Amino acid sequence: MSMESPRELLKRMFSVAIARAQPELCIPPHVPPLPRGRLIVIGAGKASAAMARAVENCYPNAKLEGLVVTRYGYAMQCSQIEIAEAAHPVPDEAGFKASRRMLKMVSNLTEDDLVLCLISGGGSSLLALPMDGVTLEDKQHINRELLRSGASISEINCVRRHLSAIKGGRLARACYPARVVNLIISDVPGDDPADIASGPTVPDSTTCRDALAVLERYAINVPEHVKELLESGKGESVKPKDPGLPAIETHLIATPQMALEAASQEAERLGISCHILGDAIEGEAREVARVMGGIALQVKKRSQPFSPPCVLLSGGETTVTVRGNGRGGRNVEFLLALALTLRGEPGIHALAGDTDGVDGSEEVAGAYVAPDTLSRAFSLGMSPMDSLARNDGHGFFGRLGDAVVTGPTLTNVNDFRAISIEG
Repeated sequence: MSMESPRELLKRMFSVAIARAQPELCIPPHVPPLPRGRLIVIGAGKASAAMARAVENCYPNAKLEGLVVTRYGYAMQCSQIEIAEAAHPVPDEAGFKASRRMLKMVSNLTEDDLVLCLISGGGSSLLALPMDGVTLEDKQHINRELLRSGASISEINCVRRHLSAIKGGRLARACYPARVVNLIISDVPGDDPADIASGPTVPDSTTCRDALAVLERYAINVPEHVKELLESGKGESVKPKDPGLPAIETHLIATPQMALEAASQEAERLGISCHILGDAIEGEAREVARVMGGIALQVKKRSQPFSPPCVLLSGGETTVTVRGNGRGGRNVEFLLALALTLRGEPGIHALAGDTDGVDGSEEVAGAYVAPDTLSRAFSLGMSPMDSLARNDGHGFFGRLGDAVVTGPTLTNVNDFRAISIEG
């Protein structure tokens, strides 16, 4: 049995989950042999620079060329592959310019060439190349509104694919006739490659009609020319049987499930039973918290469906419908609602965080909840209910000193949630 405090145990498990998804560990088993022709390395995402460096280390004497785009502050030094930085979660001009250059870089290849594509979460906003007739400002506006609406990541990415000149398989089609090998770190529930970075190098089975339905469902107002692009079908993405697609090989090299299993094994090694409730849990963060809190209380009070002591693990990507003007993110929203559900129940502790180190738009991964979280907040004159109403999870946990800060983790396998229940 572990002698660590619940807080130390949960932080250790979070660190192990992040470590399992590090590019230097998960890239080497999947790199393809050198081609007869050129080896072009492209990619986008929060982990793409670290992935590029791992690729260079796998081909120490080979001639490589290429370009990957990562989030500001996530660049790493590479000797042959160029690293560009751009904005996340709302795209900017830097991402637009890098995307245009990437498309040009793969446009005159031969069947002897190999394109190695490194994709990770965050790539959607980093690869920002609007279709003709759509401006960068249009995409920024639509992106902001979707992120605030409570739409799921697959719904958001469906819209992004159909307004992009590079996503939804278009980058893959530009690579033809070269072969494409995708190495992907998944950050989406279900691990569908079409949803990870909006699938620039895989075909897409969703349609413009699906994208319109998402905009209507969440009452997102878009300019008339954007609506016309979707209604006319001009924004249609590249479909699975498109004759212009090259040969594509895709490997999921790190996923939320793999990270949760690594954390679970670490707990079991320390003598604590661990139960993974799901790797693809979605829904409003506060609603998911009420359900998870209810399960934790049943374990604590009734020893059902598991006997304490144990840890309940889950992953996925919850959503937050923004109603307030606080500083929030989906993990701290989850924790604030969880604390209110648990009402200071003794022996239950929790940690939730984004494995990329950024929850919402704050450079804070997540936070920690203990049985005394609410009482300490009340003693400081804070109202947890008010903080939740204002979507102010970061303000709440920051003031309590319970924020979890990792810095850039250089990977991204979505959210990590762990609830420790003492016997």
